[in-house]
Amino acid sequence: MLSSSQPPVPSCYLKMPHAEKGLAVGLFGGSFNPPHAGHALVAEIALRRLAVDQLWWMVTPGNPLKSAGELAPLAERLQLSERIAKNPKIKVTAFEAAHHVRYTADTLALVKARNPGVDFVWIMGADSLRDFHHWQRWREIVLTFPIAVIDRPGATLSFLSSVVAKTFDYARIDEGDAPLLARMKAPAWTFIHGPRSSLSSTAIRKKAKG
Repeated sequence: MLSSSQPPVPSCYLKMPHAEKGLAVGLFGGSFNPPHAGHALVAEIALRRLAVDQLWWMVTPGNPLKSAGELAPLAERLQLSERIAKNPKIKVTAFEAAHHVRYTADTLALVKARNPGVDFVWIMGADSLRDFHHWQRWREIVLTFPIAVIDRPGATLSFLSSVVAKTFDYARIDEGDAPLLARMKAPAWTFIHGPRSSLSSTAIRKKAKG
């Protein structure tokens, strides 16, 4: 829930983006604290390699696994996201705040219930894959939508060593079939190699502190 002391979030961001039946949509969520070119690169790779019609850039109110102490106001993170998410297929949104959901499993369940006939694929950076088994109801997430894991510096081998990769090894598809992923029934996932950015939100925040 948003604090009353934070600047108001424009109402347009609190509505779930619209997607017509038959479309393929990528879901890219995170704190984006702050958003940076590395996030934009992941989004662009996902748009190109997954052949999705839209990508929902979902700025979360807060990550339960991270401290809220350094979290910039949601309105600010949305504004910054808009500046770097240049592709018209990208829809920056904070609908999770309006529905008071904090866990990805709840977000995906909500998206699925509200959008019959739309095919979704969850997008995450490889750095998140390493700790994915600590997420609330992580198995449920894998069984809700197909997942595309995008390579990140220092995390390339996580698709072999992570708990989720080992648990769902049978559901991994070849990277060359990534354009088909959104249309597949979960569980299904792939690891997508490509250009990598060394930028990180944590490093940017530390530099800003001086």
